[in-house]
Amino acid sequence: MASVSSQPQFRYTQPPSKVLHLRNLPWECTEEELIELGKPFGKVVNTKCNVGANRNQAFIEFADLNQAIAMISYYASSSEPAQVRGKTVYLQYSNRQEIVNNKTTADVPGNVLLVTIEGADARLVSIDVLHLVFSAFGFVHKITTFEKTAGFQALVQFSDAETATSAKDALDGRSIPRYLLPEHVGPCTLRITYSGHSDLSVKFQSHRSRDYTNPYLPVAPSAVEGSGQAMVGLDGKRLETESNVLLASIENMQYAVTLDVLHMVFSAFGPVQKIAMFDKNGGLQALIQYPDTQTAVVAKEALEGHCIYDGGFCKLHLSYSRHTDLSIKVNNDRSRDYTIPNTPIVNAQPSIFGQQSVSMMGPSQQPFYGSQAGWGTAPPAAVQSMPMQMHNNVYMPPGTMPQQMAPGMQFPSHNTAQPTTTMPSYGSDRTQ
Repeated sequence: MASVSSQPQFRYTQPPSKVLHLRNLPWECTEEELIELGKPFGKVVNTKCNVGANRNQAFIEFADLNQAIAMISYYASSSEPAQVRGKTVYLQYSNRQEIVNNKTTADVPGNVLLVTIEGADARLVSIDVLHLVFSAFGFVHKITTFEKTAGFQALVQFSDAETATSAKDALDGRSIPRYLLPEHVGPCTLRITYSGHSDLSVKFQSHRSRDYTNPYLPVAPSAVEGSGQAMVGLDGKRLETESNVLLASIENMQYAVTLDVLHMVFSAFGPVQKIAMFDKNGGLQALIQYPDTQTAVVAKEALEGHCIYDGGFCKLHLSYSRHTDLSIKVNNDRSRDYTIPNTPIVNAQPSIFGQQSVSMMGPSQQPFYGSQAGWGTAPPAAVQSMPMQMHNNVYMPPGTMPQQMAPGMQFPSHNTAQPTTTMPSYGSDRTQ
C-alpha cells in the first residue's frame, strides 16, 4: 500500500518562493499567530491575513528563500501537520515573490460593517437589538443577518464610511449591553471589520433582514411580529414565530391516535377550527388550527412534551406552523373543518375497535365507540390494548384553566369549579 507521502501533493509542487500561501486557517487569524508559525524556520518580514471568500487564507513572506523552503520541506516530511489553534493548516509556495500590498478588504474603510457575534447564545441576538446598538452612531440603512462557519454574523450598512468607522472603533471587541438582551441570553461580544459591500440587497422585511429606508417593502411570512423581538422556544434556543396553527408530531405511538382524540385533547384550551393529519418521516403529524394565536400559545406551552396516554405513550411535540388558515377540501378520517357544522364525513372514521359509522361531531361531542353510554363507557371486552386513561399530567398552568374542558380529560383542581357532566371521567370506570 502506497504511503501518503508518496502521493503527489499540490501544495509542495509549486516553484519555490519566499512567500507561502496558507489555507484552512481559523477565523480572524492574527499576524502574530502567522509569525509564530513561521518563526522556527526564519524571519517573517511580511504577512497578509484573512484573505479569500471565507477569510481563512493568508500569506507570509520570509526574509530568505531558503527559510521558506525549510518550512515547506519540514511539513512535507513530518507526521505532524502545521496547526493554528488546533486547526490543520495547508501550505504551498505562492506564485508571487513578495507581498506588495498588505491591505485587505477588511482594512479598507467602507460604509458597510461585517459584524461577528461571539457567545454561546449569539444566535439569539435579534436584528432589533443590533439596530439599537449601531443606530447610536448614526442612521442605519440596512441590516442582514446570516450564519457562516465563523458563526452568527451581520452586515450593517451606514450612509457613509465615516459613520461606519466611528461605530467600528467604538464597538469592536465590546459586549452588547446586558439590558438589551433577554435574561436567558448570555454575554455576546462584537467583532467588527469592514465589508467589501457598499449597498446591501434586502428583498423583504423579516427577522433576518431589514431595510430601514423603505417602509413599503413587503413583509416576509416569517417576519417577527409584535415588538419585533425574535420568539424563543421553551428550550431557550429555538427561534419561532407564533401562529394560530400548531404542528403536532406524535412520538411512541403504541395506540391509535384518531382525529377525534386530537380534537378532544386540543379543544381543552379553546375552540379548534380545523385539523389535518398526515404521515411524514415515518410518523404521524397533524396541523391544529385555533381562531387566534394566543389560544395556540397557551395550548403549546401546556401540552409540549406531554403524553396522550399513561405510560409515556403518544408523546406530543409541538411547534408553530407557517400556515394561518388550513384548506380542508373534504371532511374524512384525516381532516376536518369544525367551522362547518353538520357536514357529513366522506369516509368512516377508523377506530382501534374496528370500522365504525361516525357522524360529524361538534367541538363538544366525544368519539363514539358503538355504545349509547358515551365516552366513559368501557370498550368491547375483546380489546385489551386500549390505554386505561388519559395521561394525568398538568396540561395547563394555574390560572389558565379553560372555561369549557373537553369531557373526559382529567386535570388537577386549582380551586376552580370544573364543569359538571353526566358522563363519568375518562378512565374512572374502566378498570373494574
